[in-house]
Amino acid sequence: MKIENVTTERLVLRPMTVDRAERVVGREAGPDDRWAEGYPGAGDVRSADGFLRGFAERGDPGVFRTYEIRLDGVTVGGIGFHGPPDEIGVATVGYGLLPQVRGNGYASEALRALVEVARVAGAAGVKGDADLTNPASHRVMEAAGMRCVAEDEKLRHFYLAL
Repeated sequence: MKIENVTTERLVLRPMTVDRAERVVGREAGPDDRWAEGYPGAGDVRSADGFLRGFAERGDPGVFRTYEIRLDGVTVGGIGFHGPPDEIGVATVGYGLLPQVRGNGYASEALRALVEVARVAGAAGVKGDADLTNPASHRVMEAAGMRCVAEDEKLRHFYLAL
């Protein structure tokens, strides 16, 4: 199944493939990979590894996959789903950007696009969480329309019904 790029005003969300994920995990760029300095980070490697495990266990996830965040054709981070929606139709999202491009609204822009992907694909909602000590991530989710629905000793949990 070929999944198309998701384009926003300033970004392209490039769907992760098995080949790309293997390169990210191995930290070995291929000929068509344009990676910014510092990519992939530890979170990108974990995400790519999770994508590969999910692919092996459940097959192609369709649109509910990981995407590279590309700015001017260069990968500066990642965003995606932790797998298909759960039994009530809620998809979990996660994202990360390289430090040098944070603070420009890119994560919020990418997350709004990902929420739209989930909506079009029929998900009932999206959820995510962030450390209590990460207010920037809280603002990203709020800018994408997600609202804080719970908080525990470590995390703030966000949700948006679609």
